[in-house]
Amino acid sequence: MLFSNIGLIDENFGYREGMYVGTVDDRIVYIGTEAPPVDPAQAREEELFKMTVSANPLLAGESSGCCAHTLLAGEPHPLYGEVYDGKGKVLMPAFYNAHGHSPMCLMRGYGENLPLDRWLNEKIFPFEDKLYSEAVYWSTLLTMAESMRFGIVSTSDMYYFTDDMVRAIAVSGMKSNISRAVTSFGCKRLEDCVGYREMREVILMYDGFADGRIIVEASPHAEYTNSEMFLRAIADTAKEFDVRIHVHVAETESETQGCIERYGRTPVKFLADCGVFDVPANAAHCVWLTDEDRDILAEKGVSVSSNTMSNMKLASGLCDVPKLYAKGINVAIGTDSVASNNSLNFFEEMKMFALAGKIRAMDPAAMTPEQVLFSATRGGALAQGREDVGFVKEGFKADLIVVDVTGPNMVPMHNMLNNLIYSADGKDVVLTMADGKVLYRDGRYMTLNYEKTVAEAQAATQKILSML
Repeated sequence: MLFSNIGLIDENFGYREGMYVGTVDDRIVYIGTEAPPVDPAQAREEELFKMTVSANPLLAGESSGCCAHTLLAGEPHPLYGEVYDGKGKVLMPAFYNAHGHSPMCLMRGYGENLPLDRWLNEKIFPFEDKLYSEAVYWSTLLTMAESMRFGIVSTSDMYYFTDDMVRAIAVSGMKSNISRAVTSFGCKRLEDCVGYREMREVILMYDGFADGRIIVEASPHAEYTNSEMFLRAIADTAKEFDVRIHVHVAETESETQGCIERYGRTPVKFLADCGVFDVPANAAHCVWLTDEDRDILAEKGVSVSSNTMSNMKLASGLCDVPKLYAKGINVAIGTDSVASNNSLNFFEEMKMFALAGKIRAMDPAAMTPEQVLFSATRGGALAQGREDVGFVKEGFKADLIVVDVTGPNMVPMHNMLNNLIYSADGKDVVLTMADGKVLYRDGRYMTLNYEKTVAEAQAATQKILSML
């Protein structure tokens, strides 16, 4: 696809107007202020597709007849295919949701106005106890639809029934850093824990699945749901298979104080001592941290996924993102599940993330728009170990979204980055692309049957409720 005459959030998170961006297969291969050449002599397939992703299409097969042909309205480009009219639109990197639990969309709005411990024990755990394979498949597919609608192309997903989640994600064309979360309540031996066995099996079966769109991680659910033996064993598993770790950390004050009472250490210090941060790790929440905790996270290169909306809704507290930024820690943005959010509207999440950081710092100059956009895009990609995405940059994979900026909420435009963070809404997304493939466009879902997905998810919800 060739995006023509479109606004662009470039790799430096600057805004540029009237740009041209071309994708071939799964890569961005051209970015420029001028339309790339259209010469039929240059468009011979056997030559065009020999280009490396880093090559400049302007230099491919140069001839004296360059640019002799002008595209007519609606005419496909011989290299890029469809020419997309970018008038009134902005092209930017897609979002990477750094913490989620996709099948929990069936519990949207189900457990309201409760603190985390009561929310889990009185509402969520009993509902989850009745989950079954097809319910997880359809709920995951529904979350993929909501994600692509709001410009998310990849989620760090922690749950179980991972076979069904992988099946749904693969069908959708989306990406996922998926992990089978381990809780070792009552398990005295590693072989007695179903979650631990399944975690290892999932790594062996699915890491790199669907042309690399699916990355599998090791996951101790949290410090308070696992014994020290299991935490060390999961860390060893991550080292054995060379995979990343995804873990809940210091989400609530009671969790943090409980760890100090049990071990004389904060969750961050205890997990570090167990080897959990000896591999690349994504620590979700990190609300209740000490200065020493932040030093440990910085030293170990841990990414933090902040989940502002969920933490506010459950009154867990607010992650002090400005202090993390000051330590050079990679901060990404997560939604958590829609059971505690209650949506995947990532523009809404960005806005609250920015505002919460200003409140924590008591400084309106904290949380620059560049920092916030980085956390939503490139920061999330790095938290997932995806090095060649998160920027609109030649040679990078084409994970892109198009935002319509003609609505009244976007006018006037004094600063596009400010408008994107504080004025835009998820429903302004008109196109979502992952690995160069359009997944959502102008109300249409290109890879899934939306009506059937909604009907099946609703039916699964009613079936589970009838069993409670």
